[in-house]
Amino acid sequence: MKRNLLIILIITSGVFGADRIGPDDQDVSGKEGEHVKLKCSYETSGEYVLLYWYRQYPNRAVQYLLRKAARKQGYGSDTAEHRFESITSWSSTDLTVRELRLSDTALYYCALRVGAQ
Repeated sequence: MKRNLLIILIITSGVFGADRIGPDDQDVSGKEGEHVKLKCSYETSGEYVLLYWYRQYPNRAVQYLLRKAARKQGYGSDTAEHRFESITSWSSTDLTVRELRLSDTALYYCALRVGAQ
């Protein structure tokens, strides 16, 4: 029997005052075994952009999911688990969670880091 899952996406701020990142949708849900996509849009004048995804379970520490470079690709990418995949653009980042599990029910954070050349 497939169960419904609820994923809540919340924001974190960018490193500098002019940088901004935030979710396009607050609540995303799916069923076990399905794929879901979370999306954040960001604004920055920087060219060396790293986008991060984290999740947090109630009363637990934040858990790193992945890092993905955007704009300039020199930083590459890294993921904690193969079920998590990200696509980045000049102004957004998507996180796809494949093969949803009940344990994927959590708060998800997107974060922005702008680096120097």
